[in-house]
Amino acid sequence: MALQQEILNYAQEISAATKEKKGSYTLSLIVAERSAFLSKQKLTYQAKFRIDETQKLVKFTEMLLESSSGMNAGTDFQTQNYRTGKGGQQESVIERQSVLFGKKYTYDFDFKTIRTKIESLAEAAGYDFQYQITAKGI
Repeated sequence: MALQQEILNYAQEISAATKEKKGSYTLSLIVAERSAFLSKQKLTYQAKFRIDETQKLVKFTEMLLESSSGMNAGTDFQTQNYRTGKGGQQESVIERQSVLFGKKYTYDFDFKTIRTKIESLAEAAGYDFQYQITAKGI
């Protein structure tokens, strides 16, 4: 089975929505929701990946996104999106972001599980795994 299909099958197993655009894939999963005065807020985990067949390389990035709908949507909080990088800092940006969002939302979501699974699928198929800070090039 092709690596791309293995990753998409995994996304289906964890009930992640998937999209493809010009060879770049996005997996989205709602992590938490909360209702505030006349509005609803959602926290979504999003991972993007691209498979480079010539270099046998999987480029990967992830982030947490916060969205709001209803009255006062977007006026009672500030949205920040972070992308993460492998290596470098002891605590990744997504971990810090998760702690920050943990003050507003109640959730038990281990984003590392998805990253680790995609990395292991890539390595098992003979591909290198490149963890990128930005989605540029994905």
